[in-house]
Amino acid sequence: MEKKCFFPQGLSEECGVFGVFDCENAAELAYYGLHALQHRGQEGCGIATTDEKDIYRERGEGLVTEIFSETKLSKLKGNRAIGHVRYSTAGGGGIDNVQPFRFRHYSGDFSLCHNGNIVNSRGLKLMLEKQGSIFQSTSDTEILAHLIKSDARRDRLAVIMEALSMIEGAYVFLIMTPTRLYVCRDKNGLRPLSIATLNGGYVISSETCAFEAVGATYLRDIEPGEIMVFETGKEPCSYTFSEANTHLMCSMEYIYFARPDSDIENINVHTFRKQCGRLLAQLYPVDADIVIGVPDSSTSAAIGYAEESKIPYEMGLIKNKYVGRTFIQPSQAMREKGVRLKLSPVRSLLKGKRVVLIDDSIVRGTTSSRIVQMVREAGAAMIHVRIASPPMKHPCFYGIDTSTYEELISASKNENEVCQYIGADSLYFLPKEALLQAGQRTQMCFACFDGNYPTFLYQSKDELNTERKF
Repeated sequence: MEKKCFFPQGLSEECGVFGVFDCENAAELAYYGLHALQHRGQEGCGIATTDEKDIYRERGEGLVTEIFSETKLSKLKGNRAIGHVRYSTAGGGGIDNVQPFRFRHYSGDFSLCHNGNIVNSRGLKLMLEKQGSIFQSTSDTEILAHLIKSDARRDRLAVIMEALSMIEGAYVFLIMTPTRLYVCRDKNGLRPLSIATLNGGYVISSETCAFEAVGATYLRDIEPGEIMVFETGKEPCSYTFSEANTHLMCSMEYIYFARPDSDIENINVHTFRKQCGRLLAQLYPVDADIVIGVPDSSTSAAIGYAEESKIPYEMGLIKNKYVGRTFIQPSQAMREKGVRLKLSPVRSLLKGKRVVLIDDSIVRGTTSSRIVQMVREAGAAMIHVRIASPPMKHPCFYGIDTSTYEELISASKNENEVCQYIGADSLYFLPKEALLQAGQRTQMCFACFDGNYPTFLYQSKDELNTERKF
């Protein structure tokens, strides 16, 4: 997949979803909800609505504000909606992969969108194609639609429950018909999904920060293995499609992906990150003059480290808010220098200082090495790097764009070797036990840190080592 940007890529997560049921101006609410979720995907977005007669849809490649105008929103009729922001991992990009998808079928039309990754997508797709299904996209999301359509004679809820029991991986699905909205979360609870009330209706979101954007009141999280069904003229109903449910929330949601003002399973993301910074200071103290964070996801941890260590926190790195995306393909020379377009050091604060540099993670190591070099060139006397997560040693197959060991520096280098590679004076990572302590949790998914995957991966060892699969 081709990346078009001026600076080295960090981690990216696949998508965010937003749903509306029985609320006036549903399309506008979805627009504002997706805008609040824009950090979860910037490559494409879409909204589908229904007036209980037909399903209407608008979508495109780009940001929410680029795709939707008042004219387009006015075409989206009805008081129900589902929306989606996309970062392409499985299947790649292109307009055909921009969700929500819409399907016309004699058993009833429906639209759906998805956040996550289906790890057994290949086998399911082959099975469906042998049965006559024709896929219009390369996205794994479309698999659920074909599973639903393959048994049109039965009640749709029963078919959806059976289809979800066949799917392995991390997912939340929003499925909208003219009269119903189905809200589904995987049995391991790997991706967040919450519900709120608004003016007698309901909104559903990947993150609670979107509820604030539309003025909704948080109600609860959708549970792992749960389907919530919203139907015209009826109270919402809850069903369970799996009995083997766990709360294995992806730890990177807390560490990196989610907005700091979101609450995930009743844990505020900013509070979690700040506590991780405090634990870093307790475990790995150092004599230093200032603490700085790599904005924005590391700011909370840097504040926590500074408060616990009593070392002053300073804004030593400033982020350029307008270098998030570009349609110009840069030269390799520009890529090498590109981090400077995204981050600028404050030389007057860094010169002659012993610096504690806090970051949320190290993936490939190239960006970290350039940031350390930038801070040193700005005059820092020493640079002590502290990472608010464990070393990332294993690829993720649940919706994060690290799918080979070759992409991960800690898969082949120990802590001292990584420290030498990035050019720091010292380097320490936060152990995974500290993440559980920070969130007061007993379970999380640490697969990218320890290789203990909560699902079977349906791949050979050679594939995991050499090929980008999802």
